[in-house]
Amino acid sequence: MAVPDFQSFFKPLLDLAADGQEHSIQEARNAIAKQMALPETDLNERLPSGTQTKFENRVAWAKSYFIQAKVLEAPRRSVFRITDRGRELLRVGHKRIDIRILNQYPEFLEFHKGLRGEDTENESEAAKETPEETLQKSYQSIRNDLASQIVQRISQNTPNFFERLVVDLMVAMGYGGSRADAGRSIGGTGDEGIDGVIKEDKLGLDLVYLQAKRWDGTVGRPEVQKFVGALHGKRAKKGVFITTAKFSDDAKRYVEAIDPKVILIDGRTLAELMIDHGLGTTTTVSYDIKRIDSDYFAEE
Repeated sequence: MAVPDFQSFFKPLLDLAADGQEHSIQEARNAIAKQMALPETDLNERLPSGTQTKFENRVAWAKSYFIQAKVLEAPRRSVFRITDRGRELLRVGHKRIDIRILNQYPEFLEFHKGLRGEDTENESEAAKETPEETLQKSYQSIRNDLASQIVQRISQNTPNFFERLVVDLMVAMGYGGSRADAGRSIGGTGDEGIDGVIKEDKLGLDLVYLQAKRWDGTVGRPEVQKFVGALHGKRAKKGVFITTAKFSDDAKRYVEAIDPKVILIDGRTLAELMIDHGLGTTTTVSYDIKRIDSDYFAEE
């Protein structure tokens, strides 16, 4: 089962408000979840950003659409109640309320054109995503494409470039102290399966041992075991194995069950970290998603 599209919450939300009382958004979420018998897995499914669950987000957008259509109103902070227009809509007896029905109201149509552009007539009745979800999905698609490009470009460069990249990334993530200190500490020769050592913090209270390999195909458990054996030889507690390839499932299971602590960073994860820390990428445009500040508008 999956979280219903946000239009599926229109009718239950209006039914809840039919009593004419004030209701909170949390009260609405609880009532709708119970009425639709949604399982915990659906209720806990999060947006790609991880900031909110899909269920919470979709109920909030359903309420927002109703307020724009003047089917509901917000008499004070954090609550809503039905309007005369909302009562009229209920009396019509629609089994399902969707965006096409709300488009009959001029205020909503104007609002909706601002969200979707002029072509609102051809919008699918079964639109499943809120505007916020659509934006996040588009962002994730661009990010996925960028990550693939990064891995490809790394593979085309020299091993020396890859070693320098690892230094830059570790410093960007807060390891190694200064760039100069990090460069000196990681410039190893592959001594006993270890390519370098970097400070965990600026004071060097602990060390992280590194294995950085450009690789084609899959890195299996034997290669990871060699690295772990080298860590034992150094009495090291922490290690990071970075590669442009992927790790086998066996290798992943192996590092979960051993001491010292070993982190495996494959090509995809490496690219994601580079994006997160602005390494080898540049920002072309950014958008701030803002919400109303209810405290500002609250009058004593």
